[in-house]
This record gives sequence, structure tokens and C-alpha cells, in this order.
Amino acid sequence: MTLLSIPLPRRAVREVRRPDRLPALLAAATVLLVCLPTGGDRDVTAAVHVTPADVASVALVGLCALRARTARLPAAAVVLFGGVLLAVAVATVASQDPAVSLSGFVRFVQVFVLVPLAVLLALRERRDLRLLLGALVVAAVIEGAVGVEQFATGTGASYAGGSARAVGTFGAQDIMAMSAVVSYGLVAALGLALQARAERRTREAVALGLTAALLLAPLALSFSRGSWIATGCAVAVALVLTDTRLALRTAVLALAAAVVLVGGFGLGGDSVATRLGSIATVAGSAPDHSVSDRYDLWATAAAIWRQHPATGVGPKEFPQFRDAHAPLRLSSGSDTAGAGAAFSREPLLSPHNMYLLVLSEQGLIGLTAFAALLFGLLTAAGRRAAAGRGGLEAALLGLLVWQCVDFLYADIGGPTTVLVSFVLGSAARSLA
Repeated sequence: MTLLSIPLPRRAVREVRRPDRLPALLAAATVLLVCLPTGGDRDVTAAVHVTPADVASVALVGLCALRARTARLPAAAVVLFGGVLLAVAVATVASQDPAVSLSGFVRFVQVFVLVPLAVLLALRERRDLRLLLGALVVAAVIEGAVGVEQFATGTGASYAGGSARAVGTFGAQDIMAMSAVVSYGLVAALGLALQARAERRTREAVALGLTAALLLAPLALSFSRGSWIATGCAVAVALVLTDTRLALRTAVLALAAAVVLVGGFGLGGDSVATRLGSIATVAGSAPDHSVSDRYDLWATAAAIWRQHPATGVGPKEFPQFRDAHAPLRLSSGSDTAGAGAAFSREPLLSPHNMYLLVLSEQGLIGLTAFAALLFGLLTAAGRRAAAGRGGLEAALLGLLVWQCVDFLYADIGGPTTVLVSFVLGSAARSLA
């Protein structure tokens, strides 16, 4: 059964009833649950936001915990994820306020240890991986369609004096969420297309390739510079390791498509062009306000770490120490409005850099364990992709590269956080 084929009802029922298929099906369902709207006017200062996808991920952990009795985890996975668990536990015990850090400990372990290991156990066969990647593609198509409609009708999030920023079903307070889902789906569609191409399933390869190309539109309309950069890096790595000539042809076609869509049809028009131009001026003398705030938050995280170098200040403690170390010019928050939500000012509760967040809250011990996990996964996934295992391996590597690049200017938080766990867990298949 291929990804795009429609199975007979009886066969579909048999697949669902098979106990060994249930974890993979639940994993795919969890991905799709991310698309459910959770309300546009939620309290962004609340300590915990539980989404339907979070609940499903907990159920997946419980289901796969039963499977762990008969399925053994790779030793490398135990060491890498165990190191992260130990490091965040040490940081929590040594926290300036252990009671506050306890919720941060639970969330960090959920995202970076338990759910990834559950995903690893759920993806026993290659068809399970196809199912998960297919779910990412479907989620991206859903969010992308909503995002394009928001841009076309002017009902998106507030941006540059208008309301045309595509945010999908996530609302203005999670402006990065749609771009992340679309990016994941684009990379997944590309990997599935490469796999279908290698297996000489031409129609499926063309359909998936077109899907990946069409997802460029909502990605552009998200106006997310970070997602653009991360997606470019992920696609380049996946294609170069799979087929260098194909990578060059894809680059030419992508450039031509951008010229036609933006220049010819005016998709995004001046907004996309201005946003692209700002990438080159980020390091200039007068970057935009969001960039200068990000630089200040990075400097704040480094200053916090210097006072607590070994174990940091503890999970969830960055907001408590921010004001004492931040420069006076740092904004009190960022303005959000549109897409069904009233105007609000969202507080800056993190450094918007996952590596600096771990460094400030968990110190060198935490950052070492976190970096070892990512490096170990990258090495294993890169080795498999370079060995020519197929497009699925290229997709896993591409998703992981996207996440590692994204962590340079973003951290966890929001309804798409659970997808980070799925990226890490699927990449951990390479450790076997």
C-alpha cells in the first residue's frame, strides 16, 4: 500500500485493528491534532498550555511504555536521551526555585525524552514512517490552505499595518506555528517524493513534488524569515545527499517559481521582498525592532549563564532573572492582533534561542547533554542518508536539520511543540 493509494475498507479496518499498528496510527493522529484551533485569546502568561496534541502524546507514551517490555531501545538512544534527562534533573534540583522549575522539568522531559522515545518505539517499520511523514504533509496542506485564504481575504495576523500574515489555525499569538507546520510538511513531502522516485512510482513522485512546491506559497506568506532559512538548509541537505544534479535543478525551479509567484502574480508582493531584504541587513547598523530585541534577549541569557555557569538558574526560571540582566532598551513585549484575536502584548518570556535557553536555565551540564543528543542524531541520520538508504532517510535528516537551524532563533512553546518531539523521535530511528 502506497501513501497516496486508497485501501479497500476491509483492509483499512484490518490495519486499524492490528495491535502492532496502533502506536503508529496514534502518532499520525497526534500530528493532525496539532491543527485543531485552541482559542485565539488564551492567556499567554499561563504556566502551562495543554493542547489536544499534548494529551494524545501522553497517551502515546503510555501505549509505547507497554511496548517497551517487548521492544528494546537502541543503546545509543538510551545514552543520549538519558543524558538529557539526567542533566535537566540536576538543573531542577539546583534551581533557584525548585518548585517553579518542577513544571519546566516535566515539560522538558516530555518534549525531549519521553515523547521522542515513544515515537521511536511506535515507528517499527518503514510503512510506519511513511504514515507519520504523510500526516505531516496533510497537516501542512491544511494549515497552508487556511494561511493562503487569510492572506487573500485580509483576515490573518497583524503585519506592517495590515492583517494579511498567514498564521493558519493557530492565531496571532502563535505567529510562528503555521510556518513550522508547513515547513515540516514541505520537507516530508520532498522526502516521500524522492522515495517514490527511487522506487519508480512516477505519478506519486510527481504529486508529492507538486505538493512540496505548492507549500512554498503559504511558507512565503508566513513572513517568517527563520522558517525560510531553516527550510532552505533542510531541503539543500536532503537533496545534495540524495542527488546533486536534482538539487541544482530544484534550486533553479524554486527560483523561477519565486519570480513568477512574487514578481508575476504579486503573491506577497512588497511584503515578501521587504522581509527577504531584511535578512541581509540583520547584522547591519539598524536592524528592525524585533531583531534588536532578539539580540538583547540573547545577551540577557548569556549574562544569566555567567552568574550560574554549571547548572543554570533552573527550568522555567529565565523570566524571573530576565529584567535583572536585560538592557534598558529591551521591549516589555511584542504586539499581537488579528486572525480572530484582539490586540494584546505578549511578554518576552524566553531568549528565542533554544541553545541559549538551555544554557541559561541548565548551564554547561544541560547544554552539553542537549548538544550531544542533537549531534548524535545528526551524525546517525546523516550517515544513513549519505549511504543512499532512500528518500525517507533524506526526509528524516532534513527535518532534523530544520529543527537544529530553527533552534538558533526559536525555542519550544506553543501548540506545535509536540512536533519537535516527533522530529527527534523519528530521527532516532537512525541510531538502530
